[in-house]
Amino acid sequence: MQRAVAAGTKKLAIGAGIAAAAGAGGLVYALEKSVYASDHVVHPYHLPWSHSGTFSSFDIASVRRGYEVYKQVCAACHSMKFIHYRHFVDTIMTEEEAKAEAAEATINGLNDRGQSIQRPGILTDSLPNPYPNKKAAAAANNGAAPPDLSLMSLARHGGDDYIFALLTGYFEAPAGVKVDEGKAYNPYFPGGVISMPQQLFDEGIEYKDGTPASQSQQAKDVSAFMHWCAEPFHDTRKQWALKIAAFIPFVAVVLIYGKRHIWTFTKSQKFAWKPVKGREPPKH
Repeated sequence: MQRAVAAGTKKLAIGAGIAAAAGAGGLVYALEKSVYASDHVVHPYHLPWSHSGTFSSFDIASVRRGYEVYKQVCAACHSMKFIHYRHFVDTIMTEEEAKAEAAEATINGLNDRGQSIQRPGILTDSLPNPYPNKKAAAAANNGAAPPDLSLMSLARHGGDDYIFALLTGYFEAPAGVKVDEGKAYNPYFPGGVISMPQQLFDEGIEYKDGTPASQSQQAKDVSAFMHWCAEPFHDTRKQWALKIAAFIPFVAVVLIYGKRHIWTFTKSQKFAWKPVKGREPPKH
C-alpha cells in the first residue's frame, strides 16, 4: 500500500514539474512575441537564404560580392572591428588575394620608437575603421554614430531578413510622419525614421564577376557577407556536426553491445547462502 502511494506521489510530482516547465516556457514565448508585436515597425518577410538550412553552407560567390558592396558602399561609415584579413584566407579568398586586399588598406600604427605612422595592412590587421572614435563618427553623421557591422546579422531580430528588408525598404514618408533633414523614412527601422539615407541603387557598383548589380542583388550579397562575418566558421561547424552525426550510429552500436556484454553476465548471476552443517544460525 505504501509503495503504491509513494509511486503515485512521485508521478504527481513529475507531472507538476512538467506542467510548470511548460507554463514557464509558454510565458517566456508569449512575452517575447508580445514585445515584438508592440514595436511600431514592419516585420521583415522571410527569404530562402542558401545558408539557412540545417546542413546548408554559404554561397561563397555571394559572400565575395557582398564584400565588394561593403568595401565600396558601407566601409565609408561602418567599421568591422572583429574581422581581420586573415579571416578571408581559404574561405572567400586565397592567401595571395587576402594579402593584396590588406595591402590596399592604410593602417595607423606605431614604429619601433612608439611614433604614430601609417603603413600598408597585413593579414593580422582588422578591417580599418573609417573614423578615429565614436564622437568623430557621430559628428560626421548628424549626431548618430554608425554601428559596427561585425555582428549585426546576429544582433538584430530577423537577422539576414531584417538587413535585406532595411536596405531595400526606403519609401516616401506617409502623412503625419516628420522626417528631419539628413534622415530618411524606412518602415523596417524602429520608429520609422533612420539616420542612414538610402545607400544601394541599381548599378550603383560594378561586380568583378560581371553579375548585374541591381539593388536587391547588392542587398542580398551584403546581407550574406554580414552573416558570414558574424559566423566565419559557420560552414566548418556544420561540417563537423555532419561528421559527428554520421559517426553516432557506430558509437551507439558499440556502446549497446558493450553494455549487453557486461550486464548479461552481471544480471544472470545468482548468489545463494547455505548454512554450514552443524552450525545453527544465531538466535535473537
